[in-house]
Amino acid sequence: MPGIILGYDSSPGARRALDIAIELARRYEVPLVLVHGIAPPTRVGEEAEEARAAIEELDESLLEPAVAAARAAGVTPVVEVMDEKPAQALVEAADAHDAAVIVVGTWGDSPLRGALLGSVAHKLLQLSQRPVLCVPGDAPA
Repeated sequence: MPGIILGYDSSPGARRALDIAIELARRYEVPLVLVHGIAPPTRVGEEAEEARAAIEELDESLLEPAVAAARAAGVTPVVEVMDEKPAQALVEAADAHDAAVIVVGTWGDSPLRGALLGSVAHKLLQLSQRPVLCVPGDAPA
């Protein structure tokens, strides 16, 4: 069953993106896949395992409010914590879940700054073959 993919982190746009992704998932009666991608500094050895365990613990606490909000709205949440950079994790999760759309919050950076510094939203627009919905972090005035 296709779902709505949400890139969720602690960025300013994450909460607004969560609200919109929950509404889409509720409206279309599909699961909300909460994705958090973070690549450990190294992928092998004891340090990698310790880093991965710390990241998973942090990610679980980070995602708890989003999972609770989805459940409260009657939406089935699915959590994907991936050992990938965020944009790549979102693309892979979208492919795995045959997602209709990828939703991400933005920091309100200018397009030039996003292009130069490599925002997740900007990278997604380059990588994804699926629609990407970018939600601004600040509410419109």
